[in-house]
Amino acid sequence: MTAKSKSRLRPVLNTVTVLCLLGGSAYLTYALRAEEQAKAPAVQMVDDKNIAAGLKAGEAGAQKWERLKGPDRSVMRDGTGQVLATFTDGARTATLTGPSRTFTEPANTKTRVVTENWVRLMPEAWKEGAENEQWFKEWFKKYFGSQEDDVFATAFQYGDQAPVKKDAQGVAYAGDASFGPINPNGSEGNDLRLEQSDFYDYLGTPYTFRNGTKKAAQSARYRSMDCSGFVRTVFGYRARYPLMPDDKPGAGLPRTANGMARSALGADVLPLKGVTPEDRPTAIDLIQPGDLLFFKLDARTKDRLDHTGIYLGTDTDGHKIFISSREEANGPTIGDKGGTSRLDGNGYYATTLRSAKRL
Repeated sequence: MTAKSKSRLRPVLNTVTVLCLLGGSAYLTYALRAEEQAKAPAVQMVDDKNIAAGLKAGEAGAQKWERLKGPDRSVMRDGTGQVLATFTDGARTATLTGPSRTFTEPANTKTRVVTENWVRLMPEAWKEGAENEQWFKEWFKKYFGSQEDDVFATAFQYGDQAPVKKDAQGVAYAGDASFGPINPNGSEGNDLRLEQSDFYDYLGTPYTFRNGTKKAAQSARYRSMDCSGFVRTVFGYRARYPLMPDDKPGAGLPRTANGMARSALGADVLPLKGVTPEDRPTAIDLIQPGDLLFFKLDARTKDRLDHTGIYLGTDTDGHKIFISSREEANGPTIGDKGGTSRLDGNGYYATTLRSAKRL
């Protein structure tokens, strides 16, 4: 080969080399994303094309409906069979497929939840055939593909270092929340903070419930919410699910974890069998993102369930993760203080889980 021909060949070889490097980089990027997505909740997982990417609210393309049992529910799929949404009989909570998001809490854990699940509250409880009703068509048109705050986005607006958000009247309705005020008779790991801080305590404003009961906010509990207060803040005050001032039977979400778990609201995904260790659910694969979880942590509460949280889905390590407000982390957390936020395995919260409800 002559020197002249070699000089002509060199640019070609350089071009081929660059293309190979770019191709390898693109493959690694795709492979890493595919691996990350593979660890997201399989029940709602979408591929790299992302079914909802680029869609305007309400645009779902071709739709196929399927009825499933355990619990009874309607599943919407696209033309390729990918899940677009899940609606459960008796529940107002719907899980829609949307753009991928990542939820983290660096201060308390290395856990990363990457999910394409968007959990929203429908105006009415689902029933078979509701896809043909006008209220659902209007609701779906507004929210499928929408990136307006959902249950998950709202929940993380109260976590560690979350910025303060105020309404038009200047009331701080979101921002880093504490669990409750210091208990003068408590200690580290032993009732350090007082329970019973509800959403109106966090807001610092009085609240009148639908049945006419009025509750005054306690100044010592300002910007605080216990575990059930957190759930009531997210689903009730923010998502507008009706609320009760106490645990008496009614059409609203009760005040405590025990009241919520034992109420007739929604659909019991993991029915409550009892509160003993033997009553731990043997299989938890039926839960889906957005479900309320109920735990038995404290023997002093006897036959009452005493903790609740919201299931988020699987993290990038394949663990089933939830968020709840806790004394140890002093507020809403997916972290490791006071027990890792996992439902799988035999950790603290996994072994104390007793039931789950789709609100």
